[in-house]
Amino acid sequence: MPPKAENKGQKVRVRFPPSPTGSPHLGSLRAALFNWAFARHHNGTFILRIEDTDQERSKPEFEQQMLEALRWLGLDWDEGPYRQSERAKIYAKYLQQLLDEDKAYYCYCTKEELEAQRESMLAEGLPPKYSGRCRLLTEAPAGKEPQVVRFRTPDTELVFKDMVRGTVKFDTALIDDFVIAKSLDSVLYHFAVVVDDEEMQITHVIRGEDHISNTPKHILLQKALGFRVPEFGHLPLILAADRSKLSKRYAETSILEYRKQGYLPQAMVNFLILLGWHPSPEKIADGGTTEREVFTLEELVSVFDLKRVQKAGAIFNEEKLQWLNREHMKRLSVDELEEMLVPLFEARALALGSRERLHEVIEAVRDRMKTLNDFFELADFFFTLPDYSSDLLNWAKAPAGETKEVLESALAALSAVGAWEKEAIVAALEPLVTAKGKGNVLWPVRVALSGKQNSPDPYDIATALGKEETLARLSKAISKIS
Repeated sequence: MPPKAENKGQKVRVRFPPSPTGSPHLGSLRAALFNWAFARHHNGTFILRIEDTDQERSKPEFEQQMLEALRWLGLDWDEGPYRQSERAKIYAKYLQQLLDEDKAYYCYCTKEELEAQRESMLAEGLPPKYSGRCRLLTEAPAGKEPQVVRFRTPDTELVFKDMVRGTVKFDTALIDDFVIAKSLDSVLYHFAVVVDDEEMQITHVIRGEDHISNTPKHILLQKALGFRVPEFGHLPLILAADRSKLSKRYAETSILEYRKQGYLPQAMVNFLILLGWHPSPEKIADGGTTEREVFTLEELVSVFDLKRVQKAGAIFNEEKLQWLNREHMKRLSVDELEEMLVPLFEARALALGSRERLHEVIEAVRDRMKTLNDFFELADFFFTLPDYSSDLLNWAKAPAGETKEVLESALAALSAVGAWEKEAIVAALEPLVTAKGKGNVLWPVRVALSGKQNSPDPYDIATALGKEETLARLSKAISKIS
């Protein structure tokens, strides 16, 4: 059967096909994002397909984690999830077609016989691949049952144009008659993928570089079955900073773990898209150009272009992720941050208290937050004053007596404040700051209110604490100085 016409002019249809055999990690979600962005940019269709042919390793909980990760990142799908485990009859039909057309055959070699063949080839200095022992059989050997179904790989040069890498050539003589099924009712990955891509009318296959060696097998199967051959694009590997293989600590970390660590989904999407893609440089006022790095999902859709995907490995940089997270947090309003933080209070079984006070606390610490979780470290003293040494109150080794005098003056000035607002607090302390010096006043006040050496602006702290708590903490600090 001749191959069907190419996909030119056809509406874009792409798929994300995770295997539910482990937690959703960086590499798989990056592939999902690139496919999603490509589909949305071209007003196409994004299909979710669960590749669960490996029933022993596939687990429902891993599938649910993947769906949760996609939803968290905002990657909505238009069709699916389809599951390969529910499509056995479809695969059987096409497998029978290959057998009937003599493009596939039953192999009767046992595991022991295959291992013996492999060792023999290695001993002769040949690459270990299937010898083709059952290729020419016209009938089943006496007393033997078929073990698997193999594809009859033609001897030819295969050329395809990769959307990222350009022209790619493979010599199929290096590909053996690979296994495509255990039986009519149990096909393997390569065969199921090819059938699904045809049945789902996939126009573009965008996946990691580690799949490029699978591509010739898929194209050979597509041509043998008379299917359309989709366009292929292979994303660069994700590498460590020294360009070595990414360690398991990062490569196998669940994307949902980053959510637990307080990263925003917007930042995670931004980080993932920059692992191998960069936008066209933008013109700036002086006539030069600059590379933009911070994008929302909507902005990303408008500028995404596979032509900007790099061939070289993409470097994983955790500091870049933290920077992007901080940039996206700056874009959020206090109300938006508040809505994100409230569930974290519940998860930590912490008393939330007044939402108005929480609003003020967020205002005080947001500029120092890199992740949502940082809030609880930066703002813990707002809820419970930690114990601290009286020596910490002294600015630049100032005498304790002077520090006590400053704190007493600050207490008196703030006690007279009526409407407890930041502007009024600043105005109340301004004469004291002018007379004694900024450091001599604001350092002991800040330590008295936070109990910490490093904390936000004392005016912001006082505003968030409220008048009663501020005065109580100043009084406590004064009592610490003998």
